[in-house]
Amino acid sequence: MEILRTPEAQFANLFEFGFAANYIDIAGPDGEAMRMHYLDEGPKDGEPILCLHGQPSWSYLYRGMIPLLTKAGYRVLAPDLIGFGKSDKPGAMADYTYARHVDWLGQWLKKTDLSGLTLVCQDWGGLIGLRVAADQIGRFRRIVVANTSLPSTAMISDEMSAFLGQMYPAVPIPDAGMVREQFQSGGPGAFLYWVKYASESPSFSVRDVFGLLSGVTDARILDGYVAPFPDDRYIAGARQFPALVPLLPQHKEDRLANDRAWAVLEAFTGRTLIAFSDADPVTRGGDAIFKARIPGADCVTIKNGGHFLQEDQPAAFSEAIIAFMRQG
Repeated sequence: MEILRTPEAQFANLFEFGFAANYIDIAGPDGEAMRMHYLDEGPKDGEPILCLHGQPSWSYLYRGMIPLLTKAGYRVLAPDLIGFGKSDKPGAMADYTYARHVDWLGQWLKKTDLSGLTLVCQDWGGLIGLRVAADQIGRFRRIVVANTSLPSTAMISDEMSAFLGQMYPAVPIPDAGMVREQFQSGGPGAFLYWVKYASESPSFSVRDVFGLLSGVTDARILDGYVAPFPDDRYIAGARQFPALVPLLPQHKEDRLANDRAWAVLEAFTGRTLIAFSDADPVTRGGDAIFKARIPGADCVTIKNGGHFLQEDQPAAFSEAIIAFMRQG
């Protein structure tokens, strides 16, 4: 497996990102060492918050929230998932699987040996983070789910999966504009356009994804998000992520693994906060699933937030987390 490492010069003088780098080595599928980067800010004896990003972002996503959370006395850890940020990047899309991402983050968590955690997870940070939390539930005191999902057999039946599998070949290879139109329409196949755009479109770009899913227009911020990807050799992980969402028939084992995670999360004796934003075209309505399956959870809506609510509403999201944690 070819493993790429973004040159450090790519990260020089990033806008609003003056955090120290930390690294831990984890093992790849063949035992090869891979370096995983993470931020570790705030008092070391502060209650720890684990912040997980999704696609195609990295720990840069939390740069506006970290100062607010640390000022409140918390220790904030924000790893870059393998394939993103300053972490190492396997070079082929086939190198990335859902199970491998869960294993890689799980290794990182065991090596850091954190406990008493509050998990904050968005997008793929939820699909991976909730699985890791279920696997190591004793390390967690609270869970905050935001603009994410955990597809299971209850959500995606075999019949629905077969239907989506039959639909996928008929989806044209779209550009970002076509994906936007599909999300705006709310059609059942909208997410398949997103999958095909990321995995097959020659026009795929991280910059265009932020144009599609956020209101970010500041070139300095966009430069920060594209910094880990100096050329297309580095974006295999970002391209593969949507195709790993377990919707299609070949993903049945992943849905079953998510079933097992749901059983743990539903029995979790800690506290859960459901904090979705009100303007996310990707996970719109997904909070209802968490509310139904975790009826004792606290709930808040982050107003005027798109998919990347950490970017759109860092203060409101941070304040919701702080208020939730101070309740016990």
